[in-house]
Amino acid sequence: MKKPGMDLTGLDLTQPNPARVYDYFLGGAHNFEIDRREAERLLRVNPWLAGAVRENRHFLRRVVRRLAAAGVRQFLDIGSGIPTAGNVHEIALQSAPDAAVVYVDIDPLAVAHSLELLAGSDRASAILGDVREPGRILADPTVRARLDFDRPVGVILSGVLHFVPGDVDAILDPLRAALAEGSHLVITHAATTSPVKTSGAFVMDGAGITLRDPDEIRAMFDGLTLLPPGVVAVPEWLPEHTGPAARAPAAALSFAGVGRRD
Repeated sequence: MKKPGMDLTGLDLTQPNPARVYDYFLGGAHNFEIDRREAERLLRVNPWLAGAVRENRHFLRRVVRRLAAAGVRQFLDIGSGIPTAGNVHEIALQSAPDAAVVYVDIDPLAVAHSLELLAGSDRASAILGDVREPGRILADPTVRARLDFDRPVGVILSGVLHFVPGDVDAILDPLRAALAEGSHLVITHAATTSPVKTSGAFVMDGAGITLRDPDEIRAMFDGLTLLPPGVVAVPEWLPEHTGPAARAPAAALSFAGVGRRD
């Protein structure tokens, strides 16, 4: 699994890994027994969680297809986890064979898995990076080599900002400032209005989640044109299938929005 430049020395492989637990919820194969046990423990406490993860992934696929149809050919996915089947690069390349994707994650194991999955691809790569350090991400040599910020870029923050407590403007300001005309910012975020009651936060592997209300999530698009239908529950953002939909707590756990630089 180890790739040049990825030092995994000292990492504890006996502990569950959030990216691999997420992969298990999605039905992926990039997880270990320790991750599966942790996932099942979480589901006993929060049986809606796997459904919420899948809804978030369905949204990601929808939005990538729509951005590609709008002419976006570059994607920066920050907090990506492991790019398992049907992730950004596969969806983007189905719509636009010239698309380029860079995945960013804080977890060396997730990045190592990503590099293994993307081996041989000349359209996608992965780097180690922290969403709290957007300047470093934007200046990373791999990001600069693959993505041209003078042209439209889709910056994706899917299910990551709720891991950052307090003010997130220090993260969003540099990202919004880097967007050229025609670029888009995509955010999904756990919301306080969810019917799932979590007393303001819940924890996986020590990572607390900060719930924010829809107005706070809407403010993350300041300076951008918020695309219809606005900031809404993830399944309600331009669903591909019409008609009655199953509404469970998972369906409204996260809210989603997409802003465009005009």
